[in-house]
Amino acid sequence: MIEAGKPMFDAPVAPAQNALDADPAREPRAYEALVREIGEDAACEVRDVFWSDTRARLQLFRTLSLAQHHARIAREAHSLKSAAGTFGYVRLAALALRLEKTADGLGEAEFHALLDRMDAAYAAARAQEPQV
Repeated sequence: MIEAGKPMFDAPVAPAQNALDADPAREPRAYEALVREIGEDAACEVRDVFWSDTRARLQLFRTLSLAQHHARIAREAHSLKSAAGTFGYVRLAALALRLEKTADGLGEAEFHALLDRMDAAYAAARAQEPQV
């Protein structure tokens, strides 16, 4: 059984920027584990919700002021990290962790550069999906 708040798959998270870019966009065994746990139909539905929620969350980050909302940004990044890890989106999970841990100390330029990398990781993960 999946424990609430815990990802099915703990994505390895590399702290170095170059390592983040080298992470695979998708680890297919994570989705396979989810299918074994809850079945193909349920896993597909949950993944569809993930795509929708993640797209909305990435757009939300762009509307929030880092100076005024760093705590909310960190919370949203934490949620994104957990969800991305569940599905094996390693690069997106690692970047979300980086945002979660550094939101209160980032400058605007760094914040927006990180969001650009998260958008790219999301697009790469989508592109690797066989059933999108």
